[in-house]
Amino acid sequence: MGLEAIAAAFACARAEGRPALMPYWSLGYPDAPTSLRVIQALAEAGADLIELGVPFSDPLADGPIIQHANQTALARGITVRACMELAAQARHSGVRVPMLAMGYANPMLAYGEARYVADWAAAGADGLIVPDLPPEEASSLERACAAHNLALVQFAAPTSTEARIRLATAHATGFIYVVSVAGVTGPREQLAEGLREYVLRVKSHAQGKPVVVGFGISKPEHVREVGQFADGVIVASALLRQAGEAADPAAAAYAFVRQLQYWR
Repeated sequence: MGLEAIAAAFACARAEGRPALMPYWSLGYPDAPTSLRVIQALAEAGADLIELGVPFSDPLADGPIIQHANQTALARGITVRACMELAAQARHSGVRVPMLAMGYANPMLAYGEARYVADWAAAGADGLIVPDLPPEEASSLERACAAHNLALVQFAAPTSTEARIRLATAHATGFIYVVSVAGVTGPREQLAEGLREYVLRVKSHAQGKPVVVGFGISKPEHVREVGQFADGVIVASALLRQAGEAADPAAAAYAFVRQLQYWR
């Protein structure tokens, strides 16, 4: 597991001539048992990696769809510890694809940084994504992740200078998360203008680390287009919108992920 599992997932997708597909789901949404079934369905549908959202009351990078999912989960009692328990249950049920916990710095620090890393590793996570923790402030988290063989993903945004891109790519492990737009998460009809050039600019500094695009990916056409120049795609808000309030969220999530896989 850990870094090797993430690298293997990207290598497998690359060998098949396609991008790695990484769906996101907010743990505890619409309730804890249903979110566990969704994670299982995402793996069964062929997700290469899964991003596990750790709900937080002030998710500064997330748009209204993920905010709604987070608030619903929090109102129903989800906690950081409960998220870890859901991840562990997913592993025990047979989910083998790499899983990365996406949570903000405030809950992590309240939980205790070293304990947060150790407990996510024990729960079966392969890496962490902390969108509001810049590389300059992540040295202790980097050490803790390295000690447990967990990836620590870093971000590049359209507003990033060359110096910021170099810093992010130098510190990233697992992959580099490219934010496709200057804004929050949410499904969009069109990909951002100049996205290819921007991703290729990040890749020129990535030293072979996978570069993954998120924010606004919502259709098979988006996955196909981005897959021509990126190593992977993250689909979050569109999946939550499609499946979150369905009669059977797990079945709807399975169908949506299958639909995104244009190579099938």
